[in-house]
Amino acid sequence: MGEIRNFRSGNHDEPPPHGSMPRRLAAIIVGDIASYSRLMQADEEGTHVRVKRIERDLIEPSIVEHHGTLVKTTGDGFIAIFDSPVEAVRCSIVIQQNLVGRNASLPRESRIEYRIGVNLGDVIVEPDDVYGDGVNIATRIEGIAEPGQVYISGAIYEQIKHKVVCGYESLGDRKVKNITDPVRVYRVLPDADAVGRTRGRRENTLIFLLGVTLLVIAAGVLWYLLAQPWRRGTEQAAAPSVAPVASPSPQPAPREAATQTPQPSPSLAAPSPSPAPAPSAPAPSASASSAPAPSASAPSASAPSASASSPAPSPSATPLREPEMIAIRGGSFAMGSNDDPTERPVHQVTVKPFSIAKYPVTVQEWNECAAAKACGFTAIGKDDAPITNVSWTDAQQYAAWLARTTKKSYRLPSEAEWEYAARGGTQTKYWWGDKLQPGMAGCKDCGDLAAEQPAKVGSFKPNPFGLHDMGGGVDQWVEDCWRRTYQGAPGDGSAWTGGDCSSHVLRSGSWKNDSRYVRPSNRDGYDTNVRYPTHGFRVALSP
Repeated sequence: MGEIRNFRSGNHDEPPPHGSMPRRLAAIIVGDIASYSRLMQADEEGTHVRVKRIERDLIEPSIVEHHGTLVKTTGDGFIAIFDSPVEAVRCSIVIQQNLVGRNASLPRESRIEYRIGVNLGDVIVEPDDVYGDGVNIATRIEGIAEPGQVYISGAIYEQIKHKVVCGYESLGDRKVKNITDPVRVYRVLPDADAVGRTRGRRENTLIFLLGVTLLVIAAGVLWYLLAQPWRRGTEQAAAPSVAPVASPSPQPAPREAATQTPQPSPSLAAPSPSPAPAPSAPAPSASASSAPAPSASAPSASAPSASASSPAPSPSATPLREPEMIAIRGGSFAMGSNDDPTERPVHQVTVKPFSIAKYPVTVQEWNECAAAKACGFTAIGKDDAPITNVSWTDAQQYAAWLARTTKKSYRLPSEAEWEYAARGGTQTKYWWGDKLQPGMAGCKDCGDLAAEQPAKVGSFKPNPFGLHDMGGGVDQWVEDCWRRTYQGAPGDGSAWTGGDCSSHVLRSGSWKNDSRYVRPSNRDGYDTNVRYPTHGFRVALSP
């Protein structure tokens, strides 16, 4: 049975008024589980439990976070409605990326994969459902989508093409069932790797066609060249029969031509020895290309050799951009708060001395790891912006690469170390006091700097320890596995690992959250292998 959700404001117990039904322009998401019947046949009870968990933990929160409303669930799917096409597509991408992480450790035949279709259209709104071609087209687009993919209509594409950072692959006009006109369909490519793969497929196709064309042309030229001697032979064979008397006189002419045509080749070969005197100077062979010009003097020959050797060390001599670190003296503090159940119980923790990055890891720092083929993707954005859309696993890859490259013990901070550093020696609600102050952190209601993207690192005042962006900006991964309370947490400041580590702890809150999330004690958990647009991190360093 479908789970019905009211999504209109007002009194839903009253029957709709007589007359025309209310209509509105809305973005509609329709999701459906691929191979649902096969999954139910293999494990009916287990599949039902898994689907309900995905709806509860992923689909419903994602819809709410992107300002949409869940209209209903249908056992093997769902329908949601949004005022904004941008938020509808972002929500769809988040759902699919989360499912990739959830399915990573499962065999292919056991994975729960959704097909998602998104359309913008005029719909009829009722208290417990929506109707109209706007919904029907979304349903038809979902039906042709591949498992794990998001397909959108042309109407959605026109609204979001310059607003959502992703790629799109046009699938052309599709004729869909019970819809009069063909529907323009696009496949959403949510990350740069997908865009590159699609672009690579197109380029490979063009290269293949160009190669075939060149091959045909080359075959034609080769056939022409091979056919010429045969034609000349037939002409020469036919020549004596036509004019046997004149044959002796023309024959020397070809011989002369044959002997004269090689004459230019020695003359052309004569310039080639002219560069030879240059190598006779004691200049190294590496500078031979530049040696002929300055061959008049020995010092000029040595100068190119020095210039040739100077660029060689420059790539290796490029210094690695290490994060700027702040040394933190050890100490004890009361960790947690009574503001949220996940922050209880408040407990005393003693932290050993360590160092932590002054700022979150930036796009430039991350891309150095990506250039070394040690991090999974190349980030897009300004160099001084914090890296975003990283999973806990991505953060670990960067820390491991940094430690390996610098021979220093870089790592993620423990949750206790992060909160100790974020408090900066204070015990107030925020590090600056108990009341929110504008311009102190980057969050949705923290001041004028709230925007669609996080501010560059260091845009806000540092805390008493000299650390920037320890509240707001980007969510920050720490080493610890996620647990719903502090019951049984270690008191020595070490990371709390072991047990079920399918999720890890996030701190700081982000520019998309309100001020409750920028408190030093605020904590949350998220899937270990799933990327999310607001997630970043900073590194720590053991002494």
